[in-house]
Amino acid sequence: MSTSALPRESAAAAIARLTERYRVPDPQPPAEWNATLDRLLAHRSVRAYLPDPLPAGTVELLVAAAQSASSSSNLQAWSVVAVEDPERKARLAVLAGNQKHIVQAPLLLVWLVDLHRLDGVGQARSIPTAGLKYLEGFVLGVVDAALAAQNAVVALESLGLGSVYIGGMRNKPAEVAAELGLPPHVFALFGLVVGRPDPAKPASVKPRLPQEAVLFREQYGAAGTAEAIAAYDERLREFQREQGMPERGWTQQAAHRVRGPEALNGRDVLHGVLRSLGFGLE
Repeated sequence: MSTSALPRESAAAAIARLTERYRVPDPQPPAEWNATLDRLLAHRSVRAYLPDPLPAGTVELLVAAAQSASSSSNLQAWSVVAVEDPERKARLAVLAGNQKHIVQAPLLLVWLVDLHRLDGVGQARSIPTAGLKYLEGFVLGVVDAALAAQNAVVALESLGLGSVYIGGMRNKPAEVAAELGLPPHVFALFGLVVGRPDPAKPASVKPRLPQEAVLFREQYGAAGTAEAIAAYDERLREFQREQGMPERGWTQQAAHRVRGPEALNGRDVLHGVLRSLGFGLE
């Protein structure tokens, strides 16, 4: 389908979504557009929720969507803990940096790198599982868990729900493991808050880096990246002004976040904690 063949209504919807995502004037409409693309480009992090419980079967449906994601060698090296108990959510919220939306929303999904299951499969068959002690096994679990979680996000948004990822689960990983009763070779990679967005506090689409800064053809290249990032700094500040947030460009935010171990909220000791949880990382 050529660009000119895209129906006017679809072209208008696509332009609106691209404008919102990139904050560039008059973006070129794509040659194709559909409801899936519309939903993906409309994604936003939600940090204000109604207390309403989720319909019965919602968790199971989200997990079915998660399990439909790709998995390396079909090893399925992930699991998820659904936390709905208010007291447990409150304790996890404290461990994750006192993020109030963890308590506010009805559901917290904690996504796990899970090599314990594979270790048990080998032991049950008297087959060595020495391959799990290498870094590759942990990376495989991280990738599998992330793919699964993002599938769940797309699914929940199709149901009118909202979510936000909680990287703060890694602030105190040993304490989170104890709270969730995790066995050896299992690590809480991140959380995902799920609930009905509060219509009185609507979330907005945060602009992303221009494609010139992230898309390269054939080989990595940096030509034009500095200009693209400078333009993004201004677009992000514009977004922050609209949201009543402190104005700080992306370059300042990013540099501050990676300046040293003191900026990692306790995650600078992650390697040692992972070893204590049974991961070899060789």
